[in-house]
Amino acid sequence: MALPYGYAKGKIVTTPQLTPTQRPHEVQYHLHFGLSVAGAQWDIAVNVGTTDADDLLKYKLPFDFSHPVLATLQSAAAGSHDLTGQDALPALDFQRSDFLANTGNWRDSGVMDGSNAVEPVATLERLLVRAMQSSFDVYVFGRFYSEGNGLHDVHMNQGSKGEFIHRPGDDSNDHNDIWQDGALLVDLGAPQWALYVAAFDQQWLPTDDLGNPTPDSKPIS
Repeated sequence: MALPYGYAKGKIVTTPQLTPTQRPHEVQYHLHFGLSVAGAQWDIAVNVGTTDADDLLKYKLPFDFSHPVLATLQSAAAGSHDLTGQDALPALDFQRSDFLANTGNWRDSGVMDGSNAVEPVATLERLLVRAMQSSFDVYVFGRFYSEGNGLHDVHMNQGSKGEFIHRPGDDSNDHNDIWQDGALLVDLGAPQWALYVAAFDQQWLPTDDLGNPTPDSKPIS
């Protein structure tokens, strides 16, 4: 089954905070901030890096993003939008749509050291602070929290191996899926939009209909 997925449109209301999460073999870092979503404050957790030099992030952060789907997002009401089970834009799939066309090459993140100076943290944090100060509309795609209001998994959500393999009928793990990729967009005022997308080095493409790597898959280049 597909995991609960969609996007929230709102205004940033708290300053982004770099937060570590201890995993078995690494420390993952997120930028957490509050997003006002139809009168409620949501917690947003955006993946920005890891201490694991063998599974770093690849990311894109263009400030000139353009795509026809932006018109759909701009006309959408502020609030949360459930896209679970959809197989077309505005649900996001980096392999099965042209969403990332003309966004340039993937960039390699730095190894996180707990500071805000490592990219993409430094640039993304400045963007989020600017969005908060200017009350820009912010759009966050990811998976909904199972408890409380929030979004996480703001990164590519397919192509992982091991514990993330999607087995039909089993929702006991945070598994791969198609049409569930995460992203963050900021409407900077016509015609300028900024986009942030990320994927881990150990997420491979292409993927099958469950979002799992195919036998001929390779790391994102």
